[in-house]
Amino acid sequence: MSAAILRHPAYQEWPADPRDRLPLTLWDAQSIAEAVGGQASGDFQVSGVEMDSRDVVNGDLFFALKGEAMDGHRFLDKAFENGAAAAVVDRPVDYPHILVEDTNEALEALAAASRARTEAKIIGVTGSVGKTGVKEAIFAALERASRGAAHRSTRSYNNHVGVPLSLARMPARSRFGIFEMGMNHKGEIEGLTAQVRPHVAVITTIAPAHIENLGSMEAIADAKAEIFAGLEEGGVAVIPADSEYFERLRLAALRKGAKVVSFGRSKKADMRLLDAIPSANGGSLVTCEFDTGRLCYTVAEPGEHWVANSLAVMAAVRAAGGDMAAAGLALAEMGGLKGRGERHGIDAPGGKALLIDESYNANPASMRATLAQLGQTPSSRRIAVLGSMKELGDFAAKFHAGLSESLISADVDYALLVGDEMGALARELGKPAFNSLGKPLEWEHCKSAEEAIALLEDFGIVAGDAVLVKGSNSVGLGKLVEHFT
Repeated sequence: MSAAILRHPAYQEWPADPRDRLPLTLWDAQSIAEAVGGQASGDFQVSGVEMDSRDVVNGDLFFALKGEAMDGHRFLDKAFENGAAAAVVDRPVDYPHILVEDTNEALEALAAASRARTEAKIIGVTGSVGKTGVKEAIFAALERASRGAAHRSTRSYNNHVGVPLSLARMPARSRFGIFEMGMNHKGEIEGLTAQVRPHVAVITTIAPAHIENLGSMEAIADAKAEIFAGLEEGGVAVIPADSEYFERLRLAALRKGAKVVSFGRSKKADMRLLDAIPSANGGSLVTCEFDTGRLCYTVAEPGEHWVANSLAVMAAVRAAGGDMAAAGLALAEMGGLKGRGERHGIDAPGGKALLIDESYNANPASMRATLAQLGQTPSSRRIAVLGSMKELGDFAAKFHAGLSESLISADVDYALLVGDEMGALARELGKPAFNSLGKPLEWEHCKSAEEAIALLEDFGIVAGDAVLVKGSNSVGLGKLVEHFT
């Protein structure tokens, strides 16, 4: 920078920010080596961190992670072909690298160094339903308010590898960091929250996801409440006031010394819903109340579940010291995420039909919520392509059969059931008593996404139809979405 600029009054009066002294690059060779206890092959800088060679872009640091069936060292050539600046390896290689004893441990060490160097407000998000959408909405709100100084975990990187990877990617100059944490078993979130160490911990809802592994709803609530174990001193726990497990969550948070902030319709909620009416864009116009005032904002995403999600977002943004007005603008502009509510206009005889992509995940609560949303969607016919819900164990038949009431309430014209577990719902729909109620529901049951594509082709999507596609990711209904879009 020239001496003339440095002497300019406007420059000299510019407010000082401690973050201005932090590095612009994400990591350099020396800082990585110090963080992971490794040896650098030379000097280099990296602008990103990646573990999948297919996703590497110019300037990335590639971690050659090792798993039970895969060794990332096999993909070093591919990573550097795609533009990797360096790699973290456990053996000497001909590329720029950091040599360590264990690459998986090195990733966790770099994540710890990233968390230690940041002054950002950190928000952790978990829950049985809606955690990815809420994480994305909080990020959109805080990125807007901070003018690009917010960071978050991408995709659904919420496990023992995704969380440290997301932490390692956080720029030193970030003002906010938002991290999603998921689990299949007891104790997993406790390990993740110890790495994230959030100032604000959000639980979206408690529902029977992963009940096969945990055994009861109470156990699910306790597993989600593990997020409070990592809260920084004076941290805030944001929990759903309308949940029947509210008191259980509240006590768990208080035992960890957290300040509890609740959200929902309940009169006891700290971020309380006063009103929600349909908006012109298909979403909702929401009015909420909190201790110092009220706020009215628009939620672009349709459905009652997104009204509740928006309250969690507002509570988290406020707890993190963010701008609630900016959060309202962000919620008004958010579109659906791929596999999690993204809406497609597809060509059909006579014009356009609507396809709602919810193919990434499914559990009983989210199935009911999205079917209710389908029932409120203007259309000539409503078509539901429903894939099996996984990890329900002995509860699977009960929860699948229980979707029959939601299908009726949504006024579905044609249901296409995919996967073995959906056999319970097929049997329920096939009962004589069911078929005698209201208008008849046409339905078919098949084993795979490929069969479902053929059956839906035969049924024929026409202009004005609304098609909901929802199931657990392993069912593969993303193939069906890709085929029709």
